[in-house]
Amino acid sequence: MINYTNIFVNEGMTYQEYRSLINELLLNHKTTGPDDSDAMLHYTKMNVQRMNRVDKTVKLNDTFLDVLGAVKNKYRFLVISEGWCGDAAQIVPVFEKIAASFIDKFELRFVLRDKNLPLIDAHLTKGGRAIPVLLILDEKGNVLTKWGPRPDILQELLAGWKRDSSDMMEIAEKLHGWYAKDKTQTTQQELMEIFRDLA
Repeated sequence: MINYTNIFVNEGMTYQEYRSLINELLLNHKTTGPDDSDAMLHYTKMNVQRMNRVDKTVKLNDTFLDVLGAVKNKYRFLVISEGWCGDAAQIVPVFEKIAASFIDKFELRFVLRDKNLPLIDAHLTKGGRAIPVLLILDEKGNVLTKWGPRPDILQELLAGWKRDSSDMMEIAEKLHGWYAKDKTQTTQQELMEIFRDLA
């Protein structure tokens, strides 16, 4: 039985702590997780740049702000992520923006997937440990809903790209190109549907 409250309170990092950990590891030629290969270090460096960019540019749209403003209760966001994950880099700044915009309603914490395998294994995507995963908890620590690892439309596109090509660099380029054009709007739209139900 997973104690979500315990993980949130005792293992969870704030967004700032999560970002600082990634930066500190990079200074020592490491990344989160067990693989410190050159490829993983490269992905992580790229992802720091992506998070910096999304942090600066993400703007919650007005409809989403209205929906978030209507939420009555307090909730905790427990995010399973890793510094080397490209999808996480494009998405987790949105979670931070939501929590920072409504600090009286939402509290956000991050845990690393590879240090919390029982947690991610309880929230697999099609049998895989795909991240990021957002778990929304109530104040008693119950999981109300899960979202992730990426918007549904992108999940479908990605499956098609993987059928057509085994070149992971080419696939990554398409993935990040999609995120750049979308400017977090599809992510916001899907999250908005979740928060409408919570409101």
